[in-house]
Amino acid sequence: MSQIVSEIKCPNCGAQLNLSPGELVATCRYCGYTSVVGANAPFQLEHSLIVNELDNTRITQGLQDWMRSGFMKPGDLAKKSKLTVLELRYLPFWLVPLTATSTYEGVLERISPPTPRKGTIQNDYDWLVLGRKAAEFPTRDYKVPAEGKIPFDFTKIESQAKFLNSEIDSEEAVIRAKDEVEENQRFLLKQEVDQVTQFDTSFNVDKPTYLHAPLWFVQYEYKGKIYNAIIDGSSGGMIRADIPQLDFKML
Repeated sequence: MSQIVSEIKCPNCGAQLNLSPGELVATCRYCGYTSVVGANAPFQLEHSLIVNELDNTRITQGLQDWMRSGFMKPGDLAKKSKLTVLELRYLPFWLVPLTATSTYEGVLERISPPTPRKGTIQNDYDWLVLGRKAAEFPTRDYKVPAEGKIPFDFTKIESQAKFLNSEIDSEEAVIRAKDEVEENQRFLLKQEVDQVTQFDTSFNVDKPTYLHAPLWFVQYEYKGKIYNAIIDGSSGGMIRADIPQLDFKML
């Protein structure tokens, strides 16, 4: 278990901040004040919250409904699976609004004769960056319901929920967003050319939004094996889930 850093106090109310090593953005559990650790001058970071709308019962029911629906799932999955872990976590995200403009030159080789091409690919993004360094989360599969966000209110965080602070600040979030968006622009470029001879991307970045979103992390057991699922606590939608392989031996 990570050791808690205990000597840092909230710059607003003076309460002790429960920070783990590596966390850079702290939210006070007593007054809700959010600030960047180690900043030269105290200031409050604008912080939003996506409200959790579900409880254990509704999450369990939603998982059961998912198990009974769709294709390529064992017919007895809902009946014979056993829920082993059900945990609500509030994860930190940075939502980075930006416009990416990529200029390119290359050759389209899928037609004959090969044809030189050049052009521009421009897209607007609200790019989601997880505020944790080592954790894995399918950010591309998760659309934050940003229209439902409210100013951060710690009284709306359930006592049993796990609340994680961000390990990166807004500057690092922007750097990550630029890197990932440029990779996405390169992916889109494959529709235009097969061989790239020149590629350059410029960015116009707006102010990132710092927010916490409720995610339910679920584990279930089926025929002796453990499977994982992540459910959106705001909408109840399944973000990602492991599906046991079908047994085709009888076919």
